[in-house]
Amino acid sequence: MKNLLNKSLKPLTVFAFIVFVLSIPTYFLLVDWIWLKELDENNELIAQRIENEFNDQKITDEKLEESIAFWNEIQSVGRIEPALTPLQKDSVYTIHRQNPYLENKSIDRFRGLVTNIEINNKNFIVTIETNVEESEETVVYIAVVTFFLFLILVVGFWVLNKRLSQKLWKPFKDTLQQLKSFQLNNHTKIKFSETNIIEFQELNTALEKLLQHSIATYKSQKEFTENASHELQTPIAIIKSKLDVLLQDKSLTDKQYDTIEEINLTLSRMSRINKILLLLSKIENRQFQDVQEFYLSEIVENSISELEDFITDKNIEIKAELSDNPKLKSNHALAEILISNLLLNAVRYSESGSTVTVKSTNNKLIISNNGNQALDKTVLFDRFKKISSESKGSGLGLAIVKEICNNNGWQIDYEFENNQHHFILEF
Repeated sequence: MKNLLNKSLKPLTVFAFIVFVLSIPTYFLLVDWIWLKELDENNELIAQRIENEFNDQKITDEKLEESIAFWNEIQSVGRIEPALTPLQKDSVYTIHRQNPYLENKSIDRFRGLVTNIEINNKNFIVTIETNVEESEETVVYIAVVTFFLFLILVVGFWVLNKRLSQKLWKPFKDTLQQLKSFQLNNHTKIKFSETNIIEFQELNTALEKLLQHSIATYKSQKEFTENASHELQTPIAIIKSKLDVLLQDKSLTDKQYDTIEEINLTLSRMSRINKILLLLSKIENRQFQDVQEFYLSEIVENSISELEDFITDKNIEIKAELSDNPKLKSNHALAEILISNLLLNAVRYSESGSTVTVKSTNNKLIISNNGNQALDKTVLFDRFKKISSESKGSGLGLAIVKEICNNNGWQIDYEFENNQHHFILEF
C-alpha cells in the first residue's frame, strides 16, 4: 500500500528521468548545429577578408601570383586557385582527418567552405577549413550539470511532497479518523473539522448527510425489528396457551389431538425462528458491544456442559484437546452461542456411538465429526440452508456462526477430509 501523492510522484520522477536522458542527445545535436553555423559564418568572413586584403595591396599580376603561391604554401588546410568561370554556388562540407597543427596523431573534424573571390578583376576559388572544437566534452559537462540539477529537483520534490502532504491531507486524515471511531449504535453525530479546501469540504458535507441518513435508517430498522419480534411473540404465546388448553380437553379424538400437537410444534418452531432472526438482526446491527476477555477453554467447557443431555441421548463421546488456550476478546454471550452452535451441529449430524473432537492449536479451534459426504461450502453458511433434509433445525445455526465471526473479525472455514467434517474457527 502506498500514499496517494507517492503514487503520483513516482511516475513524475520516471518521466523527468526520461526527459533527462533524451536531453543529452538533444544538447549534443543543438550545440553541434550552433557551432557549425558559427563556423560557416566565420569561414565566409575569412574568405571576404582574404579578398579585401589582396585587393588592398594593389600589386601587379606577377606579384599576385607569387603572393598566392606563398599563401598556399603556408596554409596547410586552405588554398587559393584561379578559376576561368566562377562557381555557381558555394560549397560547405565537413571532413575528418589528421590535424596538421598537432604533433601527435589526432583525427579531428574540419568545417570547410569553397567559394568565389575576385582579386585584380580575376576570378579565384578559395578553400577554407576550420577545426571544429569537440562538442562531446561540452555535452558531457552540460549533462553532468543537468544530472545534478535533476537530482536536486527530484529530492526537492520528495521533501516538499512529504511536508505538503502532511499539511494538505490533515483535514482528510481527521475525517478518516473520525469515521474509524464512529459507532452506528451509539447514534453520535460526527462534527468534521472546517477546511478551506473545496474538495475536502464537499466530502465532509456529503459524509455528514450520509451518516445522518444511516443513523435514521438504523434507528428505524432497530425499532421495526424489536416491534416485529414483540408483536409476533405475543400472538404466538396466546395461540400456544389456547392450544395447551385444548390439549387438556378429554373429549378430543386421537386425530384432533395429533393435529393440535402438530400445530403446537409448528408454533414452537416459529417462535424459535423469530428469536433467532431477532438475534441475527442484533448481531448485524452491532448491538452486542459489551466486550470482555476470557479463555477459550471456559467457553468450550460451558458449551459441552449445556449440551450434556443431548450428547448423552445420542451416545456421542466428546474428546477435547485444548493444548492451546488463547485469550479471547468478545461479547461473552455471542461467544457461547458460536461454540454451542458448532458443537450442536457436530453432535446432531454424528452417528450414534461416534466421537466429536474439539481441538485448539495455533489460535484455531477445530471441531470434527464423522461423515460420509462433503458439504457444499458455497451455501453452508447461508440462511435457511439445512445440512440435511432430515434436519429439524431452523437452518440458521451456521448463519449465526458466520455473523458472530464477522462481528468479531474471526474466520470460519469448513473442510472434509478422511470422512471427517472439520469446522475451523480462527481467532
